[in-house]
Amino acid sequence: MKSAADRLRLTAAALAIPLMLGCGTAQMALAQAVSGPAADYPMVLGAPFAVGGVTYTPADTMNYDAVGYAVPDAEGGGGISGAHRTLPLPSYVEVTSLDTGRTILVRLERRGPMEGDGLVALSPGAIAQLGLSGPHSPVRVRRVNPPEGERALLRTGQQAPARMDTPPGLLTALKRKLGILPPAEPKPELLAAALAGKQPPAPVPTPTPPAPAPKPVVRNTTPMPAPRPPAPLAPMPAAKPAAQAPAPKAAAAPRPAPKAPAKAEPKPAPKAEHQATASAHSTAYVVQVGAFSTRANAEKAAREVGGTVAPAGKFFRVRIAAGSQDEAKAALGKAKRAGYADAQIQRAP
Repeated sequence: MKSAADRLRLTAAALAIPLMLGCGTAQMALAQAVSGPAADYPMVLGAPFAVGGVTYTPADTMNYDAVGYAVPDAEGGGGISGAHRTLPLPSYVEVTSLDTGRTILVRLERRGPMEGDGLVALSPGAIAQLGLSGPHSPVRVRRVNPPEGERALLRTGQQAPARMDTPPGLLTALKRKLGILPPAEPKPELLAAALAGKQPPAPVPTPTPPAPAPKPVVRNTTPMPAPRPPAPLAPMPAAKPAAQAPAPKAAAAPRPAPKAPAKAEPKPAPKAEHQATASAHSTAYVVQVGAFSTRANAEKAAREVGGTVAPAGKFFRVRIAAGSQDEAKAALGKAKRAGYADAQIQRAP
């Protein structure tokens, strides 16, 4: 039989096993908490500080997005880390090279740079992954919230996968924002001067072309189709003088005593014929100014050119009478100066 001492030792051993298991579980949970998302907390801001006479106040800016220059930082070694003056520590940013468009994920762990005009200081490992070739390279820094897998890689000194390259159009806009390109689309010589850091050539003033002469105002008229010219009037034959009847032969009888000669009736003066001919030729020509759909517009045009209005079907025709070709030409010039460019000379009907 087992003694009382043996039974006591077995009982103590059974009670110790759960205690040991509980301690191991607690240690494992603590290790997982430290290596998980809790390793990025608490974030530290710190008090304001001055660099080169400029005071910087750290702030938790969620939508931070700025352009500037990246400078080297000896700290961090081969890890992908960096230093910033105002963003929380730690925090994560995407850094884009404005020369190549390459973008990487960087963990900010330090305050800096503490001299110069750099926007961010990158560790040698970050500079190598980004492919920067100079000590003062233009970059874009944008704060992001990456997944925990990428955070864990950077915390252990490894590289997170590179982002998609920034397209050339966006790179051009970012360079203009930084001031290394002119604000507008430059000419080739201006772009070359800007990239070389030289003063662009002064623009040559372009002479201002003279203002074009004003065009004559042409009134919008709807002229009727020109009627066919009438056949030329045949000249009226001149009236023949009345033929005098031959005097009857005297009879063989002795002549009577001569009577006093009767007064001869005066011949009618050819005034009527001359007046008729002049009237017929006084309006030998007309100037067709235009045809209008309303009488009011036709009368207005007639007042402007000194013509007359005559109905023609559904339209009202405006004409200027002329007694000769010279008068017709003068009336035509007056109509065109008044703005009726479609006016034309016609023979009077």
